[in-house]
Amino acid sequence: MKRVMTGALVAAMVAAGGISGTAAAAQPQQAQPQQTRDCRTYSSTTRCGDLQLNEKQRTCVTSSVQLGMTERRAEVECQATG
Repeated sequence: MKRVMTGALVAAMVAAGGISGTAAAAQPQQAQPQQTRDCRTYSSTTRCGDLQLNEKQRTCVTSSVQLGMTERRAEVECQATG
C-alpha cells in the first residue's frame, strides 16, 4: 500500500511539474535591463560611481594602497571614515 501511495505521489508531482514547465515555457521571457552602475560595498558601506574625495581622503587612499589594500576598497573606506 505504501509503495502505491508513494508512486502515485511521484506521478502527481511529475505531472504537476510538466504542466507548470509547459506553462512557463509558453510565457515569453522579459529582458531585464542590465545595470551599469559601478557599485561596491565594504565594511557595510556602499558607494556607486566615481567617488569625489577630498585631499585627506586621497592621502588615505594612497597610504592604504601602499599597505596592500585595493584602490577601490580604499576609496570607499577612506571616504566613509572622513
